[in-house]
Amino acid sequence: MKKLFLALTLLSLFVTAQAFAADKKIVLIAGKASHGPGEHEHNAGLLMFQKCLASVPGLKVVEIAGGWPTNEAVLDDAAAIVIYSDGGDGHPALQDDHLKTLGALMEKGVGLACLHYAVEPTPAKGEKEFLAWLGGCFEINWSVNPIWEAQFTSLPKHPITRGVQPFTLRDEWYFNMRFADGMKGVTPILTAVPPSSTMSRPDGLHEGNPAVRAAVAAGKPQTVAWAFENTYGGRGFGFTGGHFHRNWANANMRKLVLNGILWTAKVEVPKDGVASEATAADLATNLDVKTPRPKK
Repeated sequence: MKKLFLALTLLSLFVTAQAFAADKKIVLIAGKASHGPGEHEHNAGLLMFQKCLASVPGLKVVEIAGGWPTNEAVLDDAAAIVIYSDGGDGHPALQDDHLKTLGALMEKGVGLACLHYAVEPTPAKGEKEFLAWLGGCFEINWSVNPIWEAQFTSLPKHPITRGVQPFTLRDEWYFNMRFADGMKGVTPILTAVPPSSTMSRPDGLHEGNPAVRAAVAAGKPQTVAWAFENTYGGRGFGFTGGHFHRNWANANMRKLVLNGILWTAKVEVPKDGVASEATAADLATNLDVKTPRPKK
C-alpha cells in the first residue's frame, strides 16, 4: 500500500511539473500614448487582450505599459512578444540596442507579432530585421496608410482564421506592404481591394506614390494581415489595423488577432478560435489621458 501511495504521489508530482513546464509566456509591449482619444490606445488594447486570453490554459500573459521593458529579463522566457505601439523613429524596438536584444530572442525561435503602426520600422534601422523576423513591414515611400472600409469577403484556411467570419470594417488599414522576397514563408491572412478613394492624398512618405497608385487603379488585392514562418523556426504575425480602439468591439477582428497571438507563440488555437467579449465598459477601461485633437 505504501509503495502504491508513493507511486501515485510521484505520478501526481510528475504530472504537475509537466503542467507547469507546458506553460507558455507571452509578453505584450504597449507603446506610449499618442494620437487623439480613442486612437492608438496601445495600453488599453493590450490589457483587453490580456483579459481575453486569461481563459486559455497553460498560458501566462504579461503586459508592459509605456514602451520597452526597463528590465529586459521579462523577455528571457517568452514564447512570443507582441508590440502595439507607434512606429518609425518612435518604435520602441528601434531605440538604443533593443533590436540586438530582440534579434537574440528571434534566433531562439521566439515569436513576434506587431500591430498597426508597430509594423513600421525605418529603412535605415529595423527594416532588414523585420523582413527576416516578421515577414513584412511598412516601408515609407512605398506603403500607404489611408483610412478606408475594407471588405474581407473570404479568409484562408489557417489556425489564425479559426472561428473568424468574413467581415467589413473601416480602419486605417496599411497596404502595399514590403514583404520577404517572393513572399517566401508568408501567408496572407486578410486581403481586400482598396477603393480609389484611398489615393485621394498627394504623394508622400505614407500617402501615395506611382507604384501604389498603379496597383489600386488595377484593382490589385492588398494584404493587410499576414502570418510568417521564419528561418529561425519562429513565427511572425503582422496586423495593420487597430487605429481605432472602438474596432476591438468587432468580434471577428478581435478573434483574428487573439488567434494570431496564440499562433505566434506556438499555442494551439481552439477549433472555433479564442472566445472573448469586449463590452462597452471593457473598451472604456485603461484609456490614456489625451488632449482632443483640434477639429480640421
